[in-house]
Amino acid sequence: MSNVSYHISNLLEKMTSTDKDFRFMATNDLMLELQKDSIKLDEDSERKVVTMLLKLLEDKNGEVQNLAVKCLAPLVSKVKEPQVETMVDTLCSNMMSDKEQLRDISSMGLKTVIAELPLSSSGLTLTVSVCKKITSQLIGAMGKQEDVTVQLEALDILSDMLGRLSGALVSFHSSLLSSLLPQLTSPRMAVRKRSILALGHLVPCCSPALFSQLTEHLLTELAKGPPTSMTRTYIQCLATISRQGGHRVGEHLEKLIPMVLKLTSVEDDELREYCFQAFEAFIRRCPKEMSPHVATVTQLCLKFMTFDPNYNYDDEEEEEDSMDIEDGLDEESDDEYSDDDDMSWKVRRSSIKCLEALINTRRDLLLSFYSSICPALLARFKEREENVRADVFAAFSTLLRQTRAGSCHHGPATPGSDSGKSREEEPAVAMLKKQVPLIVKALHRQLKEKSIKSRQGCFCLLTELAHTVPGALEQHIPALIPGIVFSLTDKSTSSTMRIDTLSFFHVLLLSHPPQAFQPHMQVLLPPVVACVEDSFYKITSEALLVAQQLVKVMRPQGQTATAGGFDPKPFIREVFSVTLKRLKATDIDQEVKERAISCMGHMVCHLGDHLRAELQGVLTIFLERLKNEITRLTAVRTVALIAASPLKIDLSSILPEALSVLGSFLRKNQRALKLGTLACLTALVTHHAASIKPAALEPVMCELPALVDENDMHVSQVSVTLLTCMAKACPSSLAKISSSVLAGVFRLVHSPLLQSGALAAILDFLQALVLSKTSNLGYSQLLKSLTDPFHSSHSSADSSIIHRQSYHSVARCVAALSSACPRETAGTVAGLMQEVKSPGSPESARVLALLCLGEVGRSGSLGGSKEVQGVILEAIASTNEEVKTAASCALGGMAVGSLNDYLPFLLKEISSQPRRQYLLLHSLKEVISACPASSLSPHVESIWALLFQNCECQEEGTRNLVAECLGKLTLVNAAQLLPRLRQQLKAGSPLARSTVVTAIKFTIIDQPAPIDSLLKDCIGDFLKTLQDGDINVRRVALVMFNSAAHNKPSLIRGLLATVLPHLYKETQIRKDLIREVEMGPFKHTVDDGLDVRKAAFECMYTLLDSCLEGLDVLQFLDHVEEGLKDHYDIRMLTFLMLARLASLCPAAVLQRLDRLIEPLKATCTTKVKAGSVKQEFEKQEELRRSAMRAVAALLAVPEVERSPSMADFANQIRTNADMASIYQSVQGGEGGGLGPAESMDMS
Repeated sequence: MSNVSYHISNLLEKMTSTDKDFRFMATNDLMLELQKDSIKLDEDSERKVVTMLLKLLEDKNGEVQNLAVKCLAPLVSKVKEPQVETMVDTLCSNMMSDKEQLRDISSMGLKTVIAELPLSSSGLTLTVSVCKKITSQLIGAMGKQEDVTVQLEALDILSDMLGRLSGALVSFHSSLLSSLLPQLTSPRMAVRKRSILALGHLVPCCSPALFSQLTEHLLTELAKGPPTSMTRTYIQCLATISRQGGHRVGEHLEKLIPMVLKLTSVEDDELREYCFQAFEAFIRRCPKEMSPHVATVTQLCLKFMTFDPNYNYDDEEEEEDSMDIEDGLDEESDDEYSDDDDMSWKVRRSSIKCLEALINTRRDLLLSFYSSICPALLARFKEREENVRADVFAAFSTLLRQTRAGSCHHGPATPGSDSGKSREEEPAVAMLKKQVPLIVKALHRQLKEKSIKSRQGCFCLLTELAHTVPGALEQHIPALIPGIVFSLTDKSTSSTMRIDTLSFFHVLLLSHPPQAFQPHMQVLLPPVVACVEDSFYKITSEALLVAQQLVKVMRPQGQTATAGGFDPKPFIREVFSVTLKRLKATDIDQEVKERAISCMGHMVCHLGDHLRAELQGVLTIFLERLKNEITRLTAVRTVALIAASPLKIDLSSILPEALSVLGSFLRKNQRALKLGTLACLTALVTHHAASIKPAALEPVMCELPALVDENDMHVSQVSVTLLTCMAKACPSSLAKISSSVLAGVFRLVHSPLLQSGALAAILDFLQALVLSKTSNLGYSQLLKSLTDPFHSSHSSADSSIIHRQSYHSVARCVAALSSACPRETAGTVAGLMQEVKSPGSPESARVLALLCLGEVGRSGSLGGSKEVQGVILEAIASTNEEVKTAASCALGGMAVGSLNDYLPFLLKEISSQPRRQYLLLHSLKEVISACPASSLSPHVESIWALLFQNCECQEEGTRNLVAECLGKLTLVNAAQLLPRLRQQLKAGSPLARSTVVTAIKFTIIDQPAPIDSLLKDCIGDFLKTLQDGDINVRRVALVMFNSAAHNKPSLIRGLLATVLPHLYKETQIRKDLIREVEMGPFKHTVDDGLDVRKAAFECMYTLLDSCLEGLDVLQFLDHVEEGLKDHYDIRMLTFLMLARLASLCPAAVLQRLDRLIEPLKATCTTKVKAGSVKQEFEKQEELRRSAMRAVAALLAVPEVERSPSMADFANQIRTNADMASIYQSVQGGEGGGLGPAESMDMS
């Protein structure tokens, strides 16, 4: 220790030297010492260092002064409180000094100290006491009117302090407010501006009473009608505090709006600008409270966005063409009017920004924006001020983005189906499509402007348009091409402009059909080729992407050599030579390398027949790139592309070597590379089997066993697909399969994790394998391997290994094998029936045999065999549950295969055998789900009648089955059957009503279906059951509503206004449904309303994802807040909702923050009673973790810690070891979940 103090006293001595260099070096050394974490100072050294540094602040040499200020930062955390206070006192008194330099350096020192004060709870006492000192001094300094510079510095430091430590200054807020308000009337503009900034920092943390005081003050002052310059200050202050204080302005809006509206009519441009800035802040921060004023503000914005009193636009329209020729004239007219005194552009810009805020926050008014705002913005594309024009483009792009958000949001479930899409995205997109010609006409001229900013704006806007309505620009491509070419070739164009143009061109090529570009190839290709040659790598890489698309345009996939009347021949040479040059270069950027490989790959794939002599050279380069670790992934994908080309490119020169390289990739740890390699091998084996020698596939075969494994189902599926291709194309390569990969395939079949994709691949593989007749594996061998594990499981230890899922997988495999070898079917079926009948066979073997019979029967190959029927019926009557269930599945499968033989028999059994009804209904459900509508139609009436006889069954399980059958049957003939279900709502008992409503749930599927339009018309009637007297019917109605909101939000979007009140009503806890049950000596409370509440909260959670724009978030939050205090299950749900809301609508959550924190805090701090059971502990732990996740989501919202209660809670979490560890694990858990997978991928 003494060593350190010795060293430091040495430095301090040097600091008193007369030589400034000594002083400088010593101060520098001191700074380095202080920055070390390990340094500890004793009290004496602390005092000396502080005194010395404060003295150096008055040093004659500026550099020494600056260093001394820098030393203060590390010093704050190294010395004790009294020393920090000494520092602050001296700095504050120096701030009042008459010497300007000392004042400046002291204010820098103060800012440095403030930036270093600790925020953690351990250092809070220091921070608070230091802040008190500074604040009282600063308030004094602000009062000194005679010297403005002191005032300005004081305000500046105050802003800094409030911005960082506002929470610590709570006790000073009111005195700060009263000393800041008079500064707003200061004669000096700079003082007023800085006071506004300081007030802005004060607002987020101050109490509601203070906020009201501030707003009232501004209102009173404005009402007095002060001079314009003062009015400007007050309005500017309003805008700032509503931006910073957010939702708090909401309650004062009714008084504020009329005042601001009145002021827009004052003839003063800057004042108007501030008024619009205030409106923009109101709209962004309090969208709900602004609702009644939206129309008025929109009108004002539309009026003032064209406000340009000193310039006449009318004559420009006619001169459109002459303008292009006489560039000189254009410039003069600009100079003449961009008069320095003309401030009207500020008004235009602020009103346009205000409109943009409107578009951004009110998606629900989108359609009205298209009729009001859209034409007005289009008309302003001719704006003369470049900055304002950029804002017009930005606002219009926001409008397009909002339209796109809407149309994507409605149809997530319909990627492939156009009809579904078009039904979903209607009105706004339709209105936009009508505007496209006008948009292009307005932009066409801007694209030739000299101004780079304008052109960038145009391209951003057009990119948004192409994304929002793909294909809309097809007719207008000839109008856009000159602009694109101009921006690519113009000498004065910057590189960012070129990159923007290329990326727009790329989007345009992707979203429009090739025929639209073919006629313009002559003009389009040269500038793109020139960009590929560019020396800046970013331009090259963008240009290669565009070139790749242009290659596809020259000859779209699947066309013959000269189909479509367009001949690509003249253009191939120039693209080929520049791409080849980039492909050969090894000393270029990684991105350019990859894109050159990809672009050349597309050339070979689409135009390979034109490359004759060069082709082999290119393929050799590809082989080189395959061997290079950096480019191998791109090369693998490219080889796969070429292999599958319809031009049948000859790859024999590189095949043997490529196969061994690809085989080695299957060992690598990088998952993307494995998948790419498997896809590439599949393409090679499928299309080039003739040129592959069986021995060449050896290295690949060796690697496959390791890949077929349940730990990565997708890789397994792709590997099995490759095996299938090998079995079909090169059967001889599978000779040794039984000893290598096959065991893995069977392990997969028996795995409980097997999913449909991988199972389908395995079925294909087994069929291909049994038909290829290569290996010694015939039908019976394969069958034995599949079914063996089910026979050997006599010991109980074994039988637990077989999972229920594997029975079904094996049955599907057996059926696939039997359909591939129809000759063997009869023998197999006889064997299976024997298995079911024989009393000696283990349960697992009988269950499997029944399921196999069902799957074999599904293909119709059993006919209506009476013998099989008998066996199944006997099994349904068995005493063993597993056997019974399997028999009901089997009966369903057979009935699907031969409907007319089995269905009447099945219906008769259901009505005559009430004890087996549940099992037989399962079979019926299977039939209705799996049979095509056409074959079911004749039987609909009889099934319908039977189901309605059973819809009031007391057993809930049976009722649910009946409902599922009804729902799926309704899909067969919706027009006729849906109205009948609707009838039943009025007629039936509560049980019948609940069955009908559940049936509707099963008609809502996540693919577009013909029933949708019918459902949309009548779902309102079914949702009226939310008001049903019977609690069970209400619960079922909520479950149905949840299903609709999840799978087809479009059905219920229009009904939200009527449904939400009933939904919210069901979230309330009802005392009359809570009863006490006596269990022996104990009393136990039962809440019959819990299930309904849970269903209601589940609906709320779903609506957040699918219908956010239809919700009033603040009202929604009221109910979430109630849920935070409810039962365990509901709290878990509301914690999830809160986390979701924090990311979706942070502004609203901040508004309610203080009320939401309490229940979260309560959950995080509760302790379980000491004598509780283990489950209680686990439950409570899970609750706390879940609450902490919600807290973590809240803490991720910017500006959240400005709320005193949140800051307080955050500190509590940091200081309490228990809570801190939960918080850490939740934080780690979020990222940790991704960790291993990510790291595996990267390796």
